[in-house]
Amino acid sequence: MAFFLNHRNQKHCFLYYSKINLPCLKPYARSKRAKHAVAVELLQECEEVTDMTGKKWKLQRLLSQSPTELLYEVLRPNSKESHILKLGAKEGKIFNEQNFLQRAAKPAAVDKWLKQNKMDFLGIPSCAGFGLHADSYRFLIFPDMGRSLHSVIEKENKPLSESVVLQLACRILDVLRFIHSNEYVHADINAENIYIKPGQDAQVYLVGYCHAFRYCPGGKHVEYREASRTPHEGALPFISVDAHKGAGPSRRSDLQSLGYCMLHWHMGTLPWIELAQPEQVAVQKQRYRQDVDALLRHCFGKKRVSSAFHTYLKSVMALEYSEEPNYSSLKNGLSAALHQLGGSVESPLSL
Repeated sequence: MAFFLNHRNQKHCFLYYSKINLPCLKPYARSKRAKHAVAVELLQECEEVTDMTGKKWKLQRLLSQSPTELLYEVLRPNSKESHILKLGAKEGKIFNEQNFLQRAAKPAAVDKWLKQNKMDFLGIPSCAGFGLHADSYRFLIFPDMGRSLHSVIEKENKPLSESVVLQLACRILDVLRFIHSNEYVHADINAENIYIKPGQDAQVYLVGYCHAFRYCPGGKHVEYREASRTPHEGALPFISVDAHKGAGPSRRSDLQSLGYCMLHWHMGTLPWIELAQPEQVAVQKQRYRQDVDALLRHCFGKKRVSSAFHTYLKSVMALEYSEEPNYSSLKNGLSAALHQLGGSVESPLSL
């Protein structure tokens, strides 16, 4: 997803990036081996779509486009509150995202989770509407979720501080614990799929569930089988070794991907970041999964290696395929390190 609202503009002007308009905001490399995707054609300006509940949404303008996905600003009749419409092929990856939102991210389930865990917020996107259009397309509608972490990092043009990375990781861990408890994994964690809504609380969302995988249908964990899925799906620098091998991603896959992201956000590099061939990336990740100390030495160079990063990565790289992670232990370790740096999970993000 490649959209965000510019809160400095009182008119809530939508900004977007693409290869043409803002080449500096280059999306992460993705495998070219994905199954053939149906191209999506532009809709007519001011066209209306109707969701499954009968609500009408009027297209205002195109925000961004790719061969398989379009993003539009939309409005309800007689409303000034802008939403985002995400349009894709009827049977494309957007269908997978809709399934996840309907099965595992219902507002009632999120509210119940918040009460049970005495939390005020969980960064799960709320789908304001969904439906079919012109017999060929499927759409999802989301409220404003702020701006992508990818765009924030590109604008700052420097790595994030350790305290900010620890804050983000703790909040993402909360989301992962929720979706994992609902039988799904995200399978494509990266800065393009993390959104930050500015404000005193600086809400952090994990979005982009096109690759979400039901790893535990009916409470039974899927078996590890390589080549059971399309290999290398997702943002190449950050997907897990399991994803590279075409095995169904599991809970460890998400936690390992988050670890790669943490390193990249803080140090700006990974051993395989410049590699373009998925097989080469996979070989490097396999090597460093077995030698976390070498991974940290490579990324931190002459700088002091963060003990929080070391403990987290050692833990998640040692997980078995179907093993249940100790989310509380992982978060507590990051939170304690954050406290030593003078911060807290709840404090505003210094971005």
